[in-house]
Amino acid sequence: MVRDGYIYGLSLLAVAAFLVWLTGNWVWSLPPILLAAFFLQFFRDPERAIPSGIGLIVSPGDGKVTETVLIETPEGDRQRVSIFLSVFNVHVNRAPISGVLTRVNYQKGKYLNAMNPNSADQNEQNIVTVKGQGKDDGIDVVFKQIAGLPARRIVFNLKAGDSVERGQRVGLIKFGSRVDVLLPADAALRVKVGERVKGGSSVLAAMPIGERV
Repeated sequence: MVRDGYIYGLSLLAVAAFLVWLTGNWVWSLPPILLAAFFLQFFRDPERAIPSGIGLIVSPGDGKVTETVLIETPEGDRQRVSIFLSVFNVHVNRAPISGVLTRVNYQKGKYLNAMNPNSADQNEQNIVTVKGQGKDDGIDVVFKQIAGLPARRIVFNLKAGDSVERGQRVGLIKFGSRVDVLLPADAALRVKVGERVKGGSSVLAAMPIGERV
């Protein structure tokens, strides 16, 4: 459980108890109890089995794959995988590969619906570049934490220069959002549009040098 879940959940349960004491009627406690249940569910943080093969790129978040497309970037062609996170998904984000964070860039923006393609460029977002090391040496992956329509806060717990392990927890997005992952053009995709993935455990793609698991 993310700490925020305890803060919101226990605070609302306290409100529910106070309303019962104040009114003598348990019915008034139902709204805060339901909200507490929602927050405890939203901020859950389950353990995940992290794939150990060489050159595997895992999903940074839970959700539904909404797009896989080849795009042009200043660094050359990249494959972009977009993942939509509804309010019912786990919102803890994880590192897609092992390596060093070479760039962490937060930018303010709009709050378009995360299903809108324009949200990838116009919404509030945090852009993270990971340079692969160890079993992921030679791979550069960029992933974006993109705030959706109801979201108003992106959390990222690391900074440029920090090292990460594949599947490591790195932050979260509140409440409903999108994650875009920019992969090397020659990565072999393991997912397709409409498929549901889990952060840290679902393999999005594998490099040609990687093991096929």
